Amino acid sequence: MPDNKRIALICEDPANLFDMARNEDKKLLENLNARGWTAEAKDWKDPQADWSSYGLVILKSPYDYHNRLEEFRTWLHKLSALGVRLLNPVKMVLWNADKHYLQEISEAGFNIIPSIFLEKDTPTALSTLFTRLGTDKIIVKPCVSGGSKNTFTLVEGDPTLPTHPLNELLRQEAFIAQPFLKEIHAGEWSLVFFGGRFSHAIVKKPKEGDFRVQPQYGATINGVQPDAAIIREATALVRRFAADALYTRVDGVMVDGKLALMELELIEPLLYTTFEEKSFENYLGALEEKTMAVS
Repeated sequence: MPDNKRIALICEDPANLFDMARNEDKKLLENLNARGWTAEAKDWKDPQADWSSYGLVILKSPYDYHNRLEEFRTWLHKLSALGVRLLNPVKMVLWNADKHYLQEISEAGFNIIPSIFLEKDTPTALSTLFTRLGTDKIIVKPCVSGGSKNTFTLVEGDPTLPTHPLNELLRQEAFIAQPFLKEIHAGEWSLVFFGGRFSHAIVKKPKEGDFRVQPQYGATINGVQPDAAIIREATALVRRFAADALYTRVDGVMVDGKLALMELELIEPLLYTTFEEKSFENYLGALEEKTMAVS
């Protein structure tokens, strides 16, 4: 029988993590163990792991999953077959692994950044995207991606578009194209939720001359307090699409005073716990509620 207080926290090899992620993983482990859990860091790819011996498996920083998606999916299905409880739930993770989920969110009436999906092996003239999106600059990234891998900016009129590397990459996987919003220079917002409740928020500003907002690329990060209306809208989104989630990160850009969703992060988001003193308390409180609900 699995020990219901024993947790496998799925983490990347610390040597592969940037400092903020490494420190957050370490502190979460310390807090879990101090609270009475028996938690240990595990690699989801570990062939020797006895997953059935854990009461819970929690995804924390499996940053390589998008590079080994089919293997990752197989592992998720294995957990389900073993009856091992994963947080966030397997069905939710499978849905969130592919950015096509944004279509469903948009159809439900939530405000997302305008998006066009470029399907695998479907010829697309890149020059037509600018008119379709009503912009002269576009950002394109894989539908299954992380850490800005294979993320490009395209500029209207660029004579190299017919030979752009994206044309070849589309033979391998689907991409999503979105207008490059000037508002990104004011920062990308991340609102963090635990157990469906708002915990804290930060704004990530890219360094001068860049558009990437990840801390490993030199972005600056500051804690912020969103307006009540922004929190209400993000809460409604979380309740609609991530009601069973232990943690959720809502990422977006402020456009005309409203949050335009970029991504709903449910698999391996950095939770920016450094910027909220009560973040671990909020996390552990939500975890205890979820485990008590099924005990």
